[in-house]
Amino acid sequence: MTTKPQTTDRVCVVGAGPAGLVVARQLRAAGLPFDVFEKHSDVGGIWDPANEGSPVYRTAHFISSKYTSGFYGHPMPEEYPDYPSWREILQYIRDFAQAENLYEHITFNAEVESAELLDDGTWDVTVGGERRHYRALVVAPGVTWHPSTPEIAGRDTFTGQVMHSSVYFDSSTFAGKRVLVVGAGNSGVDIACDAAAGADKAFLSVRRGYRFVPKHIFGVPSDVFINRGRPLPAGVTLPDDPGALVDALVGDLTRYGLPAPDHELTASHPILNDQVIHYFQHGDLTAKPDVERLDGGDVVFIDGTREHVDVVVLATGYEYKIPFVDEALFEWKSGHPQLYLNIFNCTVDSLYVLGFIEFADAAYHRFEEMAQLVAMDLTLEGADKEKFSELKRTHQPNLRGEMTYIDTPRHANYVETNAYQAVLAEVRGQFGVADLRDIYGPEEITLSRRPDPARATSPTTGPAPSLSTSR
Repeated sequence: MTTKPQTTDRVCVVGAGPAGLVVARQLRAAGLPFDVFEKHSDVGGIWDPANEGSPVYRTAHFISSKYTSGFYGHPMPEEYPDYPSWREILQYIRDFAQAENLYEHITFNAEVESAELLDDGTWDVTVGGERRHYRALVVAPGVTWHPSTPEIAGRDTFTGQVMHSSVYFDSSTFAGKRVLVVGAGNSGVDIACDAAAGADKAFLSVRRGYRFVPKHIFGVPSDVFINRGRPLPAGVTLPDDPGALVDALVGDLTRYGLPAPDHELTASHPILNDQVIHYFQHGDLTAKPDVERLDGGDVVFIDGTREHVDVVVLATGYEYKIPFVDEALFEWKSGHPQLYLNIFNCTVDSLYVLGFIEFADAAYHRFEEMAQLVAMDLTLEGADKEKFSELKRTHQPNLRGEMTYIDTPRHANYVETNAYQAVLAEVRGQFGVADLRDIYGPEEITLSRRPDPARATSPTTGPAPSLSTSR
């Protein structure tokens, strides 16, 4: 192992997905020297299926619309559809990194092997067998790299195939087979739709009642319609409760064998999908309750029914992990590290985490607002530094507003986006930090006819990588 000269002025950023990129932009804006290490060969994180462990599948699309989902100062291209595909998102991320000249700060094919906290609060970071010294560590590793796989009785003797959704890519996997998808999150529902279209028979196993939100309401993307409002068609009146609106549009889910929704619309992470109801309505997808056990070539459900199944897809989520940092440096609750504002380690002033947060909102603006506070903390001095360090240890703001979320591990760190933004604004105000909208300008939402892609031009870093279905 070699050791770089001991310097403590630089900041180490781990990860060049969307969160890592906005950290880089904010550190640069603050005049802070930094290095970004990315274990893959280009920016994009999970959105590049060529990256080993990426959970992206061929039919994956954003669940927030292009109108609310871009980086500050970089709206998504007009020629993009309302809900861009992974290919378009990957190209957009790379175009952003290119336009912002972020590539020059990133070392690729550089996996961080360990990051050791030293007694003086600085860090020794080992990359490729080389030890480097940094004043602070910002980790933006993403939250969908470490599959959560439940134990299922009978799996050892099951004659079919069991896979986690993270290794699924293409519906050709399902051709000529009977397929069960376990879990009704956004990925699970998408994959169930792929199975409904491509398998001999498709089932979706759910533990509880879910709400499925249509991607458009009166032709307008749902996140734009609900959050921003749009003129209503003539003769249409709406209930005050958005849950009642969704229920009216979707109908009675129990007709399809699904449990009735067990929570208010905004009490759980939204599942945006129109197709799943279509497949239930046409009998191409069958609802089943939770799995009790596997038995030979059959799946036995908790209601005593059984089905012969060739492929079981476990869309059962992911674990939050930072494998290169000692987990004892964090306090953990329901598998989530407890962080001030879901960013700052409460006892280690030089340790920051970006992206370990859940909310019903597009992520990239929130990530950059979080990154801005990281840069702020790294530039504070004297009394202001002491004041903010004390806030990390003692300030316990309400990040959920009036919302009560369902009791699941996923929702352990869930925040209500408006309440969260208000708290971030309050903290910014205490230290004289500008609103990013004042720096980059507000994003205007204009619903207009999409230009002809053949005539559209935009900066590019080359086509998305070609893919095989072998993963």
